[in-house]
Amino acid sequence: MTINLNGKLMDLSSPKIMGILNITPDSFYDGGKFNSDKKVLSQVEKMIKDGADLIDVGGYSSRPGASPVKLEQEIKRVVPVIELIKNKFSDTIISVDTFRSEVAKKAVGSGASIVNDISAGELDSNMFKCVAQLNVPYILMHMKGNPQNMQDKPTYKNVVNEVVKNLSEKIFLAREAGIMDVIIDPGFGFGKTLEHNFEILNNLPFFKELDCPILVGVSRKSMVYKLLDTQPENALNGTTCLHTVSVLSGANILRVHDVKEAKEVVELTNFLKKTT
Repeated sequence: MTINLNGKLMDLSSPKIMGILNITPDSFYDGGKFNSDKKVLSQVEKMIKDGADLIDVGGYSSRPGASPVKLEQEIKRVVPVIELIKNKFSDTIISVDTFRSEVAKKAVGSGASIVNDISAGELDSNMFKCVAQLNVPYILMHMKGNPQNMQDKPTYKNVVNEVVKNLSEKIFLAREAGIMDVIIDPGFGFGKTLEHNFEILNNLPFFKELDCPILVGVSRKSMVYKLLDTQPENALNGTTCLHTVSVLSGANILRVHDVKEAKEVVELTNFLKKTT
C-alpha cells in the first residue's frame, strides 16, 4: 500500500510515524510549548532524529470544548511554521491539520504535502474539491459533531458499523471529487466515549475492508489517561501499549507526540511479524 507525495511513493507496508507539532496555546498536552522559531526547529529536529516520517502541523486545537479560532489566525499560525520547517529541513514531509480549505490551500502552497481533516469535509463544503485540485493525499477522520460539542453524550447503536459506514461514504465522495489518495482515521476521542474508543480499537482490522491506509491517533488521549486515572503527562506508557495493539491490528500511520517510543513499537512489531 502506497501514497503519492509530490511524485514520490511512500510505502506504508511498514507503519509510518507522524510527529505532532501543535502551534496552539490550548492543545490538551503540548499547548503553548512551541511558540518561537527556535523551539519549533528544535522540536522538529528532535522528531526527525527520533525517526519521524512525517510532521503534522496544526494551528487549531481540536480538544473537546476548544475555543474557535478565526481563519486568519489559523493561517498566521501554520503557514510561517511550514515555511520555516521546509527552509531548514527541505526533505521533510509535512501534513497540515485543518478542516478549512483556505488553510489547506495556503499550507500546501507553502510546502505541505498532505491535508489532515478532522471533519472529513463536514465543516467546509469546499474541502474535497480543494484537495482534489491540490492533488495531495487526504486524511479523512470520523467525528460526531464538532470540537465544541462532540463529547456531549455521544451515542451509537453500533459504533464500529456506524463509523465504518460513515468513512465508506466519505471515501466515495472524496474519490468522486477526484482525490486519488485517501487515508482514513477512525477518530479516537472525537464524539466517542471511553467504551466506544476501545470497541473501535478492538475491531481495527475490520476497517481494512475499506481498502485505505489507516491512521491511528491515540497519543496521550483521555482514553489512556482517564482509564489509568492519571494525566496526559504520565500517559506515555499507556500510549505505547495502545500503539502496539494498533500496529498489530493493521494501523499504517501512528500520529504521536513521542516519536522515539512509537518508532520502537514499529521496529519490534515488524520483527515479530517476520517470525510468525
